[in-house]
Amino acid sequence: MQRYESERREFVRVPVEIPVRYKFLSRTVEVPDTVHEGRTANVSGGGLLLIGKVPEPSMYAHLLMQRILVGVLLQLPTEAEPIKALCRVAWIEAHTSEERVALGLEFREITREHQDAMFRFVIRAHLP
Repeated sequence: MQRYESERREFVRVPVEIPVRYKFLSRTVEVPDTVHEGRTANVSGGGLLLIGKVPEPSMYAHLLMQRILVGVLLQLPTEAEPIKALCRVAWIEAHTSEERVALGLEFREITREHQDAMFRFVIRAHLP
């Protein structure tokens, strides 16, 4: 008999590619003052999977220890206003593209209106 380990997630995810502008932010670690462009691989009411670049590999540990946060701006196709959020990095993984990584981002600061918009998008994506 096969056993399957189920992944416990708080939020349902929707596989979707949406362009994302993002910036690394920190009060304690020097980070480049650059806006980067990436894309989502999936989104949820609690965060997103960002495919993008991290300028310096030395930033990985700081990202995972939340010394560096990620400010994101994404335009959901169903919303007039872009979604803005401050995120923490839950995990980092190499991506198939040599220069890009997958960043599992969890919303740390997001307005109620923007989080509601994320939930609406996810719910609509699951309706027949």
